[in-house]
Amino acid sequence: MTNILDPASQERPLLLVVDDQPSNIQTLYEIFKDECEVCMATSGADAITFCQTRQPDLILLDVVMPEMGGYAVCRHLKSDPATKDIPLIFVTAQNDPQEEAQGFDEGAVDFISKPFHANVVKARVRTHLTLKLQSDLLRSLSLTDGLTGVANRRQFDAILQSEWRRCLRTEHPLALILIDVDFFKRYNDHYGHQAGDQCLQSVATTLEENCTRSHDLLARYGGEEFACILPDTPLEGAEQKARQLEQVVRALQIPHAKSDVTNVVTISLGVAVTIPAMEENFVDLISCADSQLYFAKEAGRGQMRSHQMIRK
Repeated sequence: MTNILDPASQERPLLLVVDDQPSNIQTLYEIFKDECEVCMATSGADAITFCQTRQPDLILLDVVMPEMGGYAVCRHLKSDPATKDIPLIFVTAQNDPQEEAQGFDEGAVDFISKPFHANVVKARVRTHLTLKLQSDLLRSLSLTDGLTGVANRRQFDAILQSEWRRCLRTEHPLALILIDVDFFKRYNDHYGHQAGDQCLQSVATTLEENCTRSHDLLARYGGEEFACILPDTPLEGAEQKARQLEQVVRALQIPHAKSDVTNVVTISLGVAVTIPAMEENFVDLISCADSQLYFAKEAGRGQMRSHQMIRK
């Protein structure tokens, strides 16, 4: 395993130091500058803003700061699903067991006392960065489909709910594409399950490569079905993306002798777009996309059908 603090590592851990005293920041920077990418924030508000933009691997957070203290910053970060998993070490000049107990109750993983002892600080940071790396790996495995390597149904459900809430706040459109590999049971029966697995892997890779925006998500929805979440995407854009996905899968030229569409593997797609409203639920979006997928298959497969949902 790569040493988490190895300066030769291509990706160095991102360490955020939060302290209102520049001298303390400078001291910690000197300790970690060769092993980590060290960023700083001089207030609690700046720290929260930073974490909403970039995800540090670990935060070193001063307990006592003006306006917004370390405990308040910690509570804010732990209450936000986007930042709750960032490990946080409190830095304090106090040596009070009651204060440490409060810090652990707030969600900190450790305490570091001032004045700093470089070897002790480095050892503690190394331990928690290693634990973070292992936790990220386990989380990634739990959210990834084992066969295709794309997001699994669990991650799809979580992201769709999250994007629904975000688009509800911003009143932006949210698009969903449900995708089905045409006559896949016939493919499996004719070519065998190993070939079927390879087919799904090729289709998944191609679909994911063509969902190019960082906030788009391609997931395996189940069996030979995939789903693509497209935040901030109106109907026209979603239809264009669906047509593109249909074309790139067809262009793979995977032979399918038992298809009624053509002699290569094709996909059918159902597109649904809505601007989320309080009286609706993300399940309605799935249901609409599923209906459109059904219409595409009834119309002969190898094509797309779409619908713009109207607010009730």
